[in-house]
Amino acid sequence: MKLDTRQQAIIQAIDAAAEAILSISHQIHSRPELGYQEIFAAGLLANSLEAHGFQVERGFGEIPTAFCARKGSGQGPRVAFLAEYDALPELGHACGHNVIATSALAAGIGLGAVISELDGEIWVMGTPAEETDGAKVVLLERGTFNSLDAALMIHPYSGNYYLTESLAMDALEITFYGKSAHAAASPWEGKNALDAILLTFNNVNALRQQIRPDARIHGVITNGGTAPNIIPDRTVGRFYLRANTRSYVNELVGKFKACVQGAATATGTRFEIKNYENSFDDMVNNVVLAERTRDYFVKALDSQQFQRAPESFGSADMGNVSHFVPAVHILVDVTNGKTLSLHTPEFQSAVVTPYADAALLRSGKAMALTGYDVLTKKDFLEAARAEFTASLGYPPGGKRTTPNLVE
Repeated sequence: MKLDTRQQAIIQAIDAAAEAILSISHQIHSRPELGYQEIFAAGLLANSLEAHGFQVERGFGEIPTAFCARKGSGQGPRVAFLAEYDALPELGHACGHNVIATSALAAGIGLGAVISELDGEIWVMGTPAEETDGAKVVLLERGTFNSLDAALMIHPYSGNYYLTESLAMDALEITFYGKSAHAAASPWEGKNALDAILLTFNNVNALRQQIRPDARIHGVITNGGTAPNIIPDRTVGRFYLRANTRSYVNELVGKFKACVQGAATATGTRFEIKNYENSFDDMVNNVVLAERTRDYFVKALDSQQFQRAPESFGSADMGNVSHFVPAVHILVDVTNGKTLSLHTPEFQSAVVTPYADAALLRSGKAMALTGYDVLTKKDFLEAARAEFTASLGYPPGGKRTTPNLVE
């Protein structure tokens, strides 16, 4: 694939900044921070973008560790490269968010090198807490994506895939309230909240035969009582409910609440149920954007071939973004042929190897080149918009999915 002079300048700008970009990736990796605590990572990225001529708004969307770096005329299309930089408890960057963050940085630096010659604007958005609450959901609700025409990000993985089949998800917390009693002397005076939560698990297990293969229900007991000789009067469980589509997750929630109600009825307890994290939507891949990015990887940047999509991935707040604006979430190989699972010590080590560093820079270049096409090729952007409308039935920015709040 032959690149024009501006596209070549994009590549050259990323190559010139490569040492600094990789240093930032490794620094973020060595200082993991949990969601909404990413002070070091957000500051490092924002400072670098300022040094490359971006106007940076820190505390973006009233989230202290979010930021938005802008460069360009403000007229014409707007393309965003999304950065994630939160880590996991104990495992650190075992999901490779250091690679996500700095590939977005690289894309911004690359496209930023030619933006003065174009009509349009680049955003590099720092989006915290993907592993937990999902700050992109909050930013969407606060209107920060309203003026965007495309949103791009990559995710490190074992293997290359240009589409991501991310599951919709609700995070539900159940609290059962019973009545304490002495478990040996007078158990008949109690109402056992632990029995209620155990019955909930049993009811869910019975439900599994009647739910679709793409559905997932998994949970833990976070409070099961205080002592074996006291009938527990309060217990708490947390569950994730997932499926391929938001509509089926909503259906699962109704079935799940019936399981909880049955457990409460059987034990004479009462319950409360709430969302304890933001709801995530399924990923609506914009294939026009994804195929163009894939082609730049393979035909211009000598990447290995990309498959269509993995069999399963999990859930991500990028799904919510994809319901609002044409978006891609491309999975990029960082393991060099090894089959490694996300959220493991082995993957944590893999995301700072020379192989991963090369994949990071290649990802920044591919996203920047696709972003260039968004800003400069009207027919390409219109095709992406048309596919978005056909997929969801409304124009970009015309509708936002509402989290499935449980009363």
